[in-house]
Amino acid sequence: MRKAQAKKLPLAPDGKYNDKLVTRFVNNLMWSGKKSTAITIFYDALDKVSKITNEDGYEVWKKALQNVTPGVEVRSRRIGGATFQIPSEVRADRKISLSMKWLIRYSRERNGKTMADKLANEIVAASKGEGAAFKKKEDTHRMAEANKAFSHFRI
Repeated sequence: MRKAQAKKLPLAPDGKYNDKLVTRFVNNLMWSGKKSTAITIFYDALDKVSKITNEDGYEVWKKALQNVTPGVEVRSRRIGGATFQIPSEVRADRKISLSMKWLIRYSRERNGKTMADKLANEIVAASKGEGAAFKKKEDTHRMAEANKAFSHFRI
């Protein structure tokens, strides 16, 4: 086991938007180290989003990420033989990770011809406050609200 926590490596900003968040999203989207494929999928999806909404695809994507970002989550904690779901705040870094992972996961589960189509449709839905990724956030918040009685067990 390590004595100190591993340092986070700095991400290089992407070529088109010069944004580190895009690089992080593409890294989550990537499978089997195929980064150029993931980049192509992401940029194609943003082009499709801009065609669908007649707005800047990048801005719609940022709004979608913001809409899907959770504020609270429940964590399991074992106390006296019983396991309780304890609501807790989500760290800033984890918020971004969760929102990206949910967007990508529910994009993959969608119906569509290509991954770019699926991702574009999920981004548009999330930016409007609908879609599976947004529903996941709502469910997470609802679960935390329902278990608010156990918040005094927080560490």
